[in-house]
Amino acid sequence: MAKDWSGQLKQVNFKCGTCRGSFSSEPDLIEDDPDAPHHPYRYFANCIRCGAEHQPQAGWERGLLKAHQTSTGPVTAAGKAASAANLDGHPSSEETRRTRFNAMKHGMAAQTATYFPAKPDGYAFCGQCDVGRDWCAQQPACVKQTEIFMLHHAAFEQRNPKVLTRLHADLHAALMATLQMCLQAVLGEGVLIKQPRVELTREGDPVTLSYIDPQGKKAYIYDYTSNPAFKPIADLVSRLGLSMADLGMSVRGFEADEEKGMGVLKLDASTKETLEGFGARMLEASKNAADLIAKSQAATRADPVFIEHQAQGGER
Repeated sequence: MAKDWSGQLKQVNFKCGTCRGSFSSEPDLIEDDPDAPHHPYRYFANCIRCGAEHQPQAGWERGLLKAHQTSTGPVTAAGKAASAANLDGHPSSEETRRTRFNAMKHGMAAQTATYFPAKPDGYAFCGQCDVGRDWCAQQPACVKQTEIFMLHHAAFEQRNPKVLTRLHADLHAALMATLQMCLQAVLGEGVLIKQPRVELTREGDPVTLSYIDPQGKKAYIYDYTSNPAFKPIADLVSRLGLSMADLGMSVRGFEADEEKGMGVLKLDASTKETLEGFGARMLEASKNAADLIAKSQAATRADPVFIEHQAQGGER
């Protein structure tokens, strides 16, 4: 008989939102949770590492409790037989080819993942990482970077670039966000940067160049330079294919489209003719062609000039 997981737990796994550490202990606070009938309790405990109060139960354990309580599988003989029948012929060769990377371990099949050894909070991207720091420290390599390496290994092994679609979409979105921030920075600082001109004296001391204007006031000499962020922005736009020509929004592009349309009849819905209608019209025209030819020949024979020509011995 399946175990009942709806009762209160004495030992619970928690995830600290302050130090991002994971720990297991007895709950300090238990609240009723009627919205979760599979396990109607919520657990909280003080972090044993940083002392943060009332840290919640780890999300993975709450999901596991629901899975244990609701996903019991077939219980009757007929249900178990049907479940076993579903496995016949599986895994196929195609399924094996697709799932052979599921059992890859960090640093074993993807040795390049060891370029990023596990260092909790040791990388710049660790601040946004949701992986438990204690569990991360026990791994030979960074979990997030290992996932990226595994995706690339799978894509090259299967010769299927679609495996990297999600990764490339995230990268393109990040590049677009970076481009937008660069543009905002340029607009905020200005397209021209104004700086006083400074030169060194014979003694090597920096001196700001100045002069006395016609009004007798001291004025400084300034250097004006374009914002240095212009070049990386232009390079990023060209690399991403976001120029006006790439998007087909240039004047030349519009002119080319107009030239392609020159000499082409543009019919609307009221003037279009279906193939069936055109065939019927041609059939009717071919039927009337014989009558038209006969009438034309009769009119020729009745022509007075033609009759006179025949009377004078002319050839037909």
